[in-house]
Amino acid sequence: MGRKRCVGADCSKMAAGCCGVKKQKLSGSPGSGGPGGVGAGSGVAGTGHCGSELGIGSSATVAAAANVSRANGLGGAGGTVSGSSSSGSSALSPAPAGYSSSGLSPNLSSGPGSGSGGRKMVVSAEMCCFCFDVLYCHLYGYQPPRTPRFTNDPYPLFVTWKIGRDKRLRGCIGTFSAMNLHSGLREYTLTSALKDSRFPPMTRDELPRLFCSVSLLTNFEDVGDYLDWEVGVHGIRIEFFNEKGSKRTATYLPEVAKEQGWDHIQTIDSLLRKGGYKAPITNDFRKTIKLTRYRSEKMTMGYAEYIAHRQHHHYQNGIGHPLPPYNHYS
Repeated sequence: MGRKRCVGADCSKMAAGCCGVKKQKLSGSPGSGGPGGVGAGSGVAGTGHCGSELGIGSSATVAAAANVSRANGLGGAGGTVSGSSSSGSSALSPAPAGYSSSGLSPNLSSGPGSGSGGRKMVVSAEMCCFCFDVLYCHLYGYQPPRTPRFTNDPYPLFVTWKIGRDKRLRGCIGTFSAMNLHSGLREYTLTSALKDSRFPPMTRDELPRLFCSVSLLTNFEDVGDYLDWEVGVHGIRIEFFNEKGSKRTATYLPEVAKEQGWDHIQTIDSLLRKGGYKAPITNDFRKTIKLTRYRSEKMTMGYAEYIAHRQHHHYQNGIGHPLPPYNHYS
């Protein structure tokens, strides 16, 4: 089974992705769609939503680079945001102070597919803490935090928010175009929290019940066989032509198939349905799919861990505003 590594410009031509959601009962067959929104695009999609816990699909809207409009869908050229009204990082200002891992709870977790090949992971708890700080400062009207100390290397990325004890999806948007982490996390923290078209903007009252996940996408490879990927390890992006001959794209992040208990065929069929394919799905049609597999590094932090970290490093980081009131699961 042939494969080639996706490099350079090819990696930016990725459909909008979806994050995982807490496992739930599916209505109908997996092929008819389940949790996890899927990007349906024109094949040159730069950003998009993660999965919806309600299984709501998204239709494609192609946005020209630098011209971002609100749309109930995914896609976009050159890494612009479609499915939101974000105008980029310009409205989000410069960024927060440094973080270290000391004082963080061991409850922090890295998700399925995190890391690859035994190399040191780039994603860190500090990135989740940074996202919480950006959101907190925005909701309370404080100046944006200063530039963080973690790496500013460029990566495709997603920011996911879940809420409550059952960790219901609350917002998730990201980009397949590599962005410098400082500006990328700053931008998609607010885009996913405030401009995910499936949810109302987040409020201060929700902060104590939130969980933040940061996913950095790596190791993109085009493969010659649509089954040449591993459940729980690889995220997949498919490209296909619908009944009208239009090119469509759809993707799931690495954790989705495993969380939903899907096998390869169920995952592919769910992606096809989410991408807008309505005809009967045959094995011959599956073989026409162009599939790109990738991995992700994922880190998740709850509000309690964020508060513990903030209290430990409040003065060191020079954050000039009060700590938020701690009222977890109120």
